Amino acid sequence: MIAIKQDEIMKWQNQVPDDKVFWCCDGRVFRSLNDLATALKEMPEEVYQRHVDGDKNDFSNWVHDVVGDVTLTRRMRKARSSVTAARRVTERLEWLRERT
Repeated sequence: MIAIKQDEIMKWQNQVPDDKVFWCCDGRVFRSLNDLATALKEMPEEVYQRHVDGDKNDFSNWVHDVVGDVTLTRRMRKARSSVTAARRVTERLEWLRERT
């Protein structure tokens, strides 16, 4: 089991810098995993599919490159729907909150 430092857990739950926000194709802006989870829960599937297809996954790329949570990145790459992606982000946030 890999130990995760408390400062990493806190970082993953915070807002990202303004120049690192995620701009969704529907105009919404996500500044944190909380924002992402909320948006994915209500996101129409056609909006989700604009960001995720066989060649790309903009959401998991943002989680990896900006947020830095490799575990969540792997889980999101496997998600094929907004519902599944929302569940993965929500589960991860709950896990992180239990450790703060």
